[in-house]
Amino acid sequence: MKIGRIVLRQIRMPLVHFFETSFGRTTERDIILVEVQAEGISGWGEVTAGEDPFYNEEWTESAWLILRDYVAPRLLDQAIASAADVGPLSEHIRGHLMARGGLEAAVWDLEARLEGVPLWRKIGGGARREIPCGVSIGIQNSVAQLLDTVERELAAGYQRIKIKIKPGWDVEVVRQVRERFPSIQLMADANSAYTLADAAHLRCLDDFSLMMIEQPLGHDDIIDHAQLQSQLRTPLCLDESIRAAHHVEQAARLRACGIINIKLGRVGGFREARRVHDCAQAAGIPVWCGGMLESGIGRAHNIALATLPNFVLPGDVSASCRYWQRDIIDPAVEVTPRGTIEIRDAPGFGYDLDCDYIRHLTVREEILP
Repeated sequence: MKIGRIVLRQIRMPLVHFFETSFGRTTERDIILVEVQAEGISGWGEVTAGEDPFYNEEWTESAWLILRDYVAPRLLDQAIASAADVGPLSEHIRGHLMARGGLEAAVWDLEARLEGVPLWRKIGGGARREIPCGVSIGIQNSVAQLLDTVERELAAGYQRIKIKIKPGWDVEVVRQVRERFPSIQLMADANSAYTLADAAHLRCLDDFSLMMIEQPLGHDDIIDHAQLQSQLRTPLCLDESIRAAHHVEQAARLRACGIINIKLGRVGGFREARRVHDCAQAAGIPVWCGGMLESGIGRAHNIALATLPNFVLPGDVSASCRYWQRDIIDPAVEVTPRGTIEIRDAPGFGYDLDCDYIRHLTVREEILP
């Protein structure tokens, strides 16, 4: 392939309901879409960075600049044998994995379209024809509102419930959810809101038969997670701490977790995501696919990723309507009454684009070169 043109688009999409974590509350998303073109065909990717540098060091504005000034120029007019060659072109750039991963994912989609095969097959997936789905429920205005939301999502068929926690919204909230729903698959996500000094408090969560506690400690920490895991019965899940396969090796060696969340953007795209997946599988650590409030493009990429064999736990890949009144793909992603998403066999990521709506949502656009 020889990429002749790259188009960057920033779209703004209002959420149907605010989403709150320990980082703060989000009411709308500014998302960068990346379109790469070769041989008259386009492939599409999505940069999953947030609007602020809170989840990691990236945010929408930084991703735009990194893509435009550093990543895209290293790919334009380069002859590459496959999408797997895209990552090494920018690996000397430190960090900025979401920006780099958005472009890399677009090339994987392009290559799959050029070959007329679905993206899931191109990346080596296909272990399942349906992926199991869970939901991530943000911090609500009240526990009553949270309980109502959980009930609504269970009625929609979702197989697993994740609730966000933070100091002051944790043990008692989880207790009330578990009392109301004694047998559901339940997990708590802290987004690095605690320190090792909170170990005794976090041990209280052992009483509620949680599937896992996700990323309770520092975003860049593995050692303290290992110490905390030794004090808890509940498995820890690492999210922000895992950016590459060698982090999985370190976590496994230190016994820092029992589960790993793989987010496509966080690890820089499909090439590294497959390595993280394979390394976790070799270590006997199950994985699941996390979400970053993606539009339909990023959601479709997550569906493809979740067909790899070690994605054995329900992920955060849920229906479009949970987030958007109208998505930018057609059809929108839907969840079956069984709490699954069925895999599509169309070339690339498997869905058509609603180009008119994308144009309507676009707040800036730049064509390279």
